[in-house]
Amino acid sequence: GAGMTTPGRLTTHVLDTANGTPAKGMTIDLYRVNGEAAVFERSVVTNDDGRCDGPLLEGESLAEGAYRLNFHVGEYFSRINGKAVEFLDVVAVDFRVSDSQAHYHVPLLVSPFGYSTYRGS
Repeated sequence: GAGMTTPGRLTTHVLDTANGTPAKGMTIDLYRVNGEAAVFERSVVTNDDGRCDGPLLEGESLAEGAYRLNFHVGEYFSRINGKAVEFLDVVAVDFRVSDSQAHYHVPLLVSPFGYSTYRGS
């Protein structure tokens, strides 16, 4: 589109609240959800800051609708703690994009035993 509007985008950020650090090297899978069907879009790995190097989706690829982020937290904690998954394995966050021109930031605060998420900025 024309004009100076900022394109819509989807970003995420993972904080390891058990260790007080960014969650480095965590795999995150993005799906588009159509009813019961989840269509795989892409997989990313967090950087040293617990973020991804760019938006998961931006511009025309960010359409209105339902999405799911699967955060592979069990694999992450197994690696850094050197033991098998104790409780949380994959944290799925299902959310809707109602405005394709907006910025959707989905942070995850996670420990091996609990998590929280919210719409960030």
